[in-house]
Amino acid sequence: MISTNDIRRSFLDYFEREGHARIQSAPLVPQNDPTLMFVNAGMVPFKNVFTGLESRPYSTATSSQKCVRAGGKHNDLDNVGYTARHHTFFEMLGNFSFGDYFKERAITLAWNLLTKEWGIPAEKLTVTVYHTDDEAFDLWRKIAGLPEDRIIRIATNDNFWSMGDTGPCGPCSEIFYDHGDHIWGGPPGSPEEDGDRFVEIWNLVFMQYEQVDKETRNPLPRPSIDTGMGLERVAAVLQGVTDNYDTDTFKALIAASVALTGTQAEGDAKASHRVIADHLRSSGFLIADGVLPASEGRGYVLRRIMRRAMRHAHLLGAKDPLMHRLVPSLVAEMGAAFPELVRAQPLIEATLLQEETQFRRTLTNGLRLLDEATAGLGEGAVLPGETAFKLYDTFGFPYDLTEDALRPQGISVDRAGYDAAMAEQKRAARAAWKGSGQRASDDLWFDIAEAFGSTEFIGYATDAGEGQVIAIIKDGARVERAEAGDTVDILVNQTPFYGESGGQMGDAGTITGDAVSITVEDTAKPLGRLFAHRSRIDSGAVAVGDTVRLAIDVDRRARIRANHSATHLLHAALRRRLGGHVTQKGSLVAEDRLRFDFSHNSAMTPQEIADVEADVNRHIRGNDAVTTRLMTPDDAIAAGAMALFGEKYGDEVRVLSMGRDADASYSVELCGGTHVNALGDIALFEIVSESAVSSGVRRIEALTGEAARAYLSARDEKLREAAAALKATPDDVPARVAALVEERRKLERELAEAKKALALGGGAGAAPAGPEQIGGVNFVGQVIEGLDPKSLRGAVDDVKGRIGSGVAMIVAVNEGRASVAVGLTADVAESRSAVDLLRIAVAVLGGQGGGGRSDMAQGGGPDGAKAVDAVAAVRAALAEEHAPA
Repeated sequence: MISTNDIRRSFLDYFEREGHARIQSAPLVPQNDPTLMFVNAGMVPFKNVFTGLESRPYSTATSSQKCVRAGGKHNDLDNVGYTARHHTFFEMLGNFSFGDYFKERAITLAWNLLTKEWGIPAEKLTVTVYHTDDEAFDLWRKIAGLPEDRIIRIATNDNFWSMGDTGPCGPCSEIFYDHGDHIWGGPPGSPEEDGDRFVEIWNLVFMQYEQVDKETRNPLPRPSIDTGMGLERVAAVLQGVTDNYDTDTFKALIAASVALTGTQAEGDAKASHRVIADHLRSSGFLIADGVLPASEGRGYVLRRIMRRAMRHAHLLGAKDPLMHRLVPSLVAEMGAAFPELVRAQPLIEATLLQEETQFRRTLTNGLRLLDEATAGLGEGAVLPGETAFKLYDTFGFPYDLTEDALRPQGISVDRAGYDAAMAEQKRAARAAWKGSGQRASDDLWFDIAEAFGSTEFIGYATDAGEGQVIAIIKDGARVERAEAGDTVDILVNQTPFYGESGGQMGDAGTITGDAVSITVEDTAKPLGRLFAHRSRIDSGAVAVGDTVRLAIDVDRRARIRANHSATHLLHAALRRRLGGHVTQKGSLVAEDRLRFDFSHNSAMTPQEIADVEADVNRHIRGNDAVTTRLMTPDDAIAAGAMALFGEKYGDEVRVLSMGRDADASYSVELCGGTHVNALGDIALFEIVSESAVSSGVRRIEALTGEAARAYLSARDEKLREAAAALKATPDDVPARVAALVEERRKLERELAEAKKALALGGGAGAAPAGPEQIGGVNFVGQVIEGLDPKSLRGAVDDVKGRIGSGVAMIVAVNEGRASVAVGLTADVAESRSAVDLLRIAVAVLGGQGGGGRSDMAQGGGPDGAKAVDAVAAVRAALAEEHAPA
């Protein structure tokens, strides 16, 4: 039996031999169509090529494209497991011509592959054409030799494809396989066409027109080909089965599910095993392509898929989480064709385990409460919407799960009542927001969030993508349009731009469209769930509803990511070097630097700084991959993750693990920011300063990558300049500087001695060096420019020793400021106080206070120009004490 992997390979090999470029599957998150939840057809990655917006280095191509249909208008979720051919995840084999070949070659290639390469009997095949497409009808007769009754004309839009209301379009030709008259059903176009006998396996789209408007359709100058063949369907044909779930890939996944649950795929359990196998594929591939469970958008669709499978695991009697244990089987079946599965296997397993662990708690409580709520309801009854909302709001039981659980009992849910309860909750949340003191202007953001939901951030997986403009804000009000010269906030439904939060600055970059060029200067995050691109319209105009291309400044983001990841390593290094009391108190992650505030009571020593810096660089050189898991905040913290200061966490958090320390991760933190893929991307880490912020809080500023290299290079250049000035080599600079410092100290000591000698010998503007007789005591008062204040007491003591008995006063003036000391010999100190005389001098100098003992006091003031006046004031005070009464 030919395997599914062999079929995929032979299809791609065949078209590669026929001159087609073999193209790897694009990610499931569309990069070029913001209106799509997921890639749902093989042509989606080539959409801009077909419309002429993009050119490729080839004119024909072939691919096996991953597709998901589980949200929006392309939603097969509820049918999966109960029919033979519905899937949430499937592969679309396709061959494409971009203005190269057209109908004749497309039909020839398809017919030869099916009948000659794969050996499908021609009599088993039937085709359809659009009812007016005589050209295709004649080509099928000519190339395939099919009789006219097996070339069926279809008049409906099932056989006319279009990209939208306008744009490329054209007739289709579908190829059906007849499983035989033992299966009920009829050919396409017949009353029994919905049966399983005739199965469509390939659709050839002949893209030959452009729809200009509702009335105008013009021929395309370069008609093109787009085909799509469901791999799962053709695998069933080539493996001789009538049910996709009986093909080898699904049989292997179902066998693994049976082995782990101990429940055979029979009876009611058959559908559950099929749901698990299908949803395992879609969950695994979505996680591998960067989608993680969330409360809205793509993440919510993934969560819905995962939880539906997990509920069926519960129905099968699985006592413990099951889905993550099936991932190795998925990787074994499909990892060779899709290496992203292999790379992401740890993340897929961890995400499934976390989600199922959490969901089992929700499921147990929710089903019990649901049973109580429906105890008196029979088939055909309706569960009140308020009850369904209470299950969701209070117990975390989602609406779609309530519907799914009640469907087998024939009970429906009042959706209108549920929506009304949800609207009331939102109204109350808005009122509470205002009551908490938040800005009234946030009403504008609430209106946008309620109308469109949260912005979907796709920037973890991509640097660029398309989005649809949902709002434009100018001067604090919503507008429909903005033109060149305007400065506005632009909101789109999805964006790769990170909005400023958690200390990380917002992204900058560009937004472009058919006739507009916009510079995004910053990205904010109002309400914590909308992304507002603060933009300048450079040329053209943009309007609400426009589809635009968003591209971040990749180099700037890379620098920010490096700085952000470095803060995590720095935090871990500080805790290891200084102690577990260290916690983050704030941070700034910019493109040119990082700043990290942390709790610590004393300045770090140079050795501590060096140790922390070396530890961070050691992990950077280790170049370990940075891993991400999604967990609840409580589970993450219980597992040892550090919560970041100032970050607001929702029901799920991203947990970043970096580096290795023995057998554990070096750094584990809760963080929603963007980070490097591997620590080596940081390149280099350099601490440039450590300082105090407030009592018990220190701050480190540091650089990474090229900024760190440039900083060290500039510092090295300054060292070379210093060496040149010293006429020494850079290696000799420390010794030469030490020698110069010692020489300066020696000169300063000699100068101090000289000034001291000058003080003892008299100074300019002061009294003579010899003592004066004032009020019956000897008095020496001097002003000395440049005398070190530290030398004052010694100089005063020397003067006291020289005069034997009396009062010595010296004023030292340095850079306009005066320092003064007053000393009294022991006999004079019995009747007078040096402190009293000092305060007289200090007051003249513009100072206050001063202190000491009765025999020695010292102080100062800011007005050195009045030093002579201070001496005169003390002289006058002494004279006044002995003036005649």
